[in-house]
Amino acid sequence: MPYELSDEEIYKLARERVNEKKGFFTHLTVYVLVNILLVVIWAFTSRGFPWFVFPLGGWGIGLLFHFLGVFVFSQHGTSDWEQKEMEKEIERIKKSKNL
Repeated sequence: MPYELSDEEIYKLARERVNEKKGFFTHLTVYVLVNILLVVIWAFTSRGFPWFVFPLGGWGIGLLFHFLGVFVFSQHGTSDWEQKEMEKEIERIKKSKNL
């Protein structure tokens, strides 16, 4: 007997998911714009050592983890283990209420 979400719970999860995706795309946009600005500053000033690669790379690693958190390792919903444990607990509660 799998646990089914109510319409309200589904809406809440969907809203959270959309907000996470929106947050990632905002982060990506700011990353691109700021790093373009840094490259332009580098190009118009010294054109020596390309120092802009340090913020570009460091921030890029953070952006990668943000992407992975939102699109790959999303914690929404329940895992198989959680689902099975919830079903066991539901059955235990039902059995204890029937006694």
